[in-house]
Amino acid sequence: MAKVKKQPRPKAETPKGFRDYFGTEVSERSEMLSQIAGVYHHYGFDALESSAVETVEALGKFLPDVDRPNEGVFAWQEEEGDWLALRYDLTAPLARVYAQHRNDLPNPYRRYAMGPVWRNEKPGPGRYRQFYQCDADIVGAPSVAADSEICAMLADTLETVGIPRGDYIVRVNNRKVLNGVLETMGLADDTQRDAVLRTIDKFDKVGEAGVRELLGKGRLDASGAYIDGVGLTDDQAAPVVAFLTSRGDTAAATLANLRDAIGGSDVGAEGVNELETMAELFDAGGYGADQILIDPSVVRGLGYYTGPVFEAELTFEIFDEKGRKRQFGSVSGGGRYDDLVKRFTGQAVPATGVSIGVDRLLAALREKGRIGSNPLGPVVVTVMDRDRMADYQDMVTELRNNGIRSEVYLGNPKNFGNQLKYADKRNSPIAIIEGGDEKDQGIVQIKDLILGAQIAQNATLEEWKERPSQFTVPRDQMLAKVREILATHNGETQGA
Repeated sequence: MAKVKKQPRPKAETPKGFRDYFGTEVSERSEMLSQIAGVYHHYGFDALESSAVETVEALGKFLPDVDRPNEGVFAWQEEEGDWLALRYDLTAPLARVYAQHRNDLPNPYRRYAMGPVWRNEKPGPGRYRQFYQCDADIVGAPSVAADSEICAMLADTLETVGIPRGDYIVRVNNRKVLNGVLETMGLADDTQRDAVLRTIDKFDKVGEAGVRELLGKGRLDASGAYIDGVGLTDDQAAPVVAFLTSRGDTAAATLANLRDAIGGSDVGAEGVNELETMAELFDAGGYGADQILIDPSVVRGLGYYTGPVFEAELTFEIFDEKGRKRQFGSVSGGGRYDDLVKRFTGQAVPATGVSIGVDRLLAALREKGRIGSNPLGPVVVTVMDRDRMADYQDMVTELRNNGIRSEVYLGNPKNFGNQLKYADKRNSPIAIIEGGDEKDQGIVQIKDLILGAQIAQNATLEEWKERPSQFTVPRDQMLAKVREILATHNGETQGA
């Protein structure tokens, strides 16, 4: 009889391009998203949780290099033949939801959504196949007052979560202005037009001189490699350069420069007028140029947006992996997309929205010291006698009923040292001890683990005697003593 081949054990490893999130990380994200949701709710937005799975047809082909149904997304084919996929953003599902339920939804419809999205792309440093997005959109409002409100809400959101004024700027532009510039250039060749758009998108990296070179014959990049240019003459390239460098000292000056850049283009003039309206609304709302700025260098999603575009950039400096100073950069972007719902309804439906990069914003808050301070874990009630679990459960219930995060040690209680090691690993502030002798005397031992660690690290023997970290109190005073110790740790909050 043939020997049965032993089934190999599965590898305990995270799939490539994915990661695991543990207690503190999850708590920090939940707290930040709760603060953001508070701002969105304050602005009149309603929450929406749409399905994580959509039909490939409903998602559409808005990711780069998507030539077949299962490329760019995680997709599979049902027995009936339909292709389904995990959502790659939160906007495409919104278009489907609105088209499906539009007769039951208010018009305009304000919604916000938060959750994971998935992209079947090559992972890299800091680039994962699953990540969180946090969106807010207004569907059914054609006026740029909707775009202005999104920008104002974005500024309020950043300040609410802990990015102070002066450390961020919301930059605003309009795709119609860019279309006007391209119209003025008179480019008939789509290939050349696309090359110009790609060059414009590099402005923040190569600057004015680099754009001039790339629009012309080409340039050497930082590695010394030569990049072929678009091949435009200086006269042909002039409107693009004028557009990208038209930001003035005031919004009025910027708008005047943009009117010069678009020449006689009607669509360009429409875009400048919309920016002018938005600038007036920002001013009326009390948002200065230190918060929201008209900036023609903002170019996003060239094939996706149809009107105003905007992004939030964090302006404070950080050090990169090589120790060089650089600005933190963008954490959010969005704009008007009036053609997305039309795919379902056949009729144009105006829409505008913004998406916040959750992981990047969390990283920014850590850089600013707003989160990541190693929050306290639960108070641990140790177990000295496993036959008296009811007594320990009574203690932990009293603590929990009074708002104190706590737990009974549920491991093997035989080795008391292991219980304290467990409490240390949980970053617990306090351990409560009640053995048989304490029970008979009606007392408990309360050990201040934080103070004990500080004394062990820094204090002399005399100082240790003067500052005891373990206290004996009557059982009925346990709650009061725990509160007192927690209060001495300067408001350190109990977290994950």
